Amino acid sequence: MTDRQSVIDKIKNELGTQGYVDDPSALDKYNIEARGLYRGHATFVARPGSTEEVAFVVKTCADAGVPMVPLGGHTGLVGGGIAEEEIIVSTERLNKIFDIDTLNGTMTVGAGCILADIQNAADDAGKLFPLSLAAEGSCRIGGNLSTNAGGTNVLRYGNARELVLGLEVVLPTGEIMNGLRGLRKDNTGYDMKHLFMGAEGTLGIITAAVLKLFPKPNQTETALIALENPDSVMKLFGRATGMVGDTLTAFEYMNRNSLWVSCEYTEGVRDPFEDEHPAYVLMELTSPRAGTDLRDAIEKLLEEAFEAGDVVDAVIAESGQQRHDIWHIREAISDAQKGEGASIKNDLSIPISKVTDFIAKADAICERVVPGIRPMTFGHIGDGNLHYNLTQPKGMEGQAFLDKWHDVTDPLNDLVEEMNGSFSAEHGIGRMKRDELVRYSPPVEIELMRKIKAVIDPSGIMNPGKVL
Repeated sequence: MTDRQSVIDKIKNELGTQGYVDDPSALDKYNIEARGLYRGHATFVARPGSTEEVAFVVKTCADAGVPMVPLGGHTGLVGGGIAEEEIIVSTERLNKIFDIDTLNGTMTVGAGCILADIQNAADDAGKLFPLSLAAEGSCRIGGNLSTNAGGTNVLRYGNARELVLGLEVVLPTGEIMNGLRGLRKDNTGYDMKHLFMGAEGTLGIITAAVLKLFPKPNQTETALIALENPDSVMKLFGRATGMVGDTLTAFEYMNRNSLWVSCEYTEGVRDPFEDEHPAYVLMELTSPRAGTDLRDAIEKLLEEAFEAGDVVDAVIAESGQQRHDIWHIREAISDAQKGEGASIKNDLSIPISKVTDFIAKADAICERVVPGIRPMTFGHIGDGNLHYNLTQPKGMEGQAFLDKWHDVTDPLNDLVEEMNGSFSAEHGIGRMKRDELVRYSPPVEIELMRKIKAVIDPSGIMNPGKVL
């Protein structure tokens, strides 16, 4: 009997029939990533139902030298949760909300909680958990934290790591690091939680977290705005930050291709404008105050932008349903792209002052490399994060286009580097971007990462082959 089979037998015996999956017909959900670009070949999935069971699984694997791949909702796009011979450790059963402390403004949750469930629980308690992204109905908070997810509200509330006060983590030895303290001030040495957020499961398995809650908005104003070009978008952003301050919660950009593909391939989505426009912004203001001052603010902002020639047309949501419909246009883009064939997706961040220049230069680079390529550019323009997604030219075979992946992305990443940006803004490194991490990161940073990995996971059994 191999060490691996002995490990599997021990896990089965400890966790019971609900604690594992080994039926080949049930493994696809664990092996196939959301986009279908990566497919793993794992034959065994452990499904621990408590932190102690996670610790048992990890220690059992560690003692036998059997590598593991932690897995949340499998909504990543860079191969971070893909396993080959490794045992998958799924957090899906760690899905309890343990505590909501409205006075302290915190919620303690298991890593397997679905993000939308956390949002709803906060809402029921009269609070807001602001992390929001298109996959929120299926992604799990442990994965969100492991990749330091961003989403649509980063402009006001920050990335995932800024929404966390404490973590519980099972280390590669099977030891449990319990840091579930809901403290906003804790100056006792190194802040260990930040090692594990963004580490993509290579240093340990996040099992629970203390999350920050915020006052629930009592006013929300949402507008979809049509503009002539990205330069006008950035002028509007500058005007908005000056006029409405920190009530500006979201500032999302879509080019014409992005809005068109969303309307074309998504049931119930329509273009609210009679004419086509080159650029669009979804802008949202929120405030915990009661009243109507945000309506006055957004109308005044748009009036001045119209007079300055920066805005061509705009629609302000008049109801909750209209707000939902506007957001649905933006959130449906990624899935809708599939209707036009293969796509090469880039998750980039650029200094906000350079976004206009980047889009112009990037479009020119891509057209030169693949004539007829169709940029579907959208993203969180308020924090410089662009999803610069590229759809195959009409008439080109999909695989032939995907074979051009590095021909397109390499010069794009060089451009990002020239502009002091990042080739990975919120999706992580996984398998897909390991070479880029080494290529663009200072050698001293890579060496420091390797040293940290060697200290915490000296046997290299925790999510091997990812990030480094």
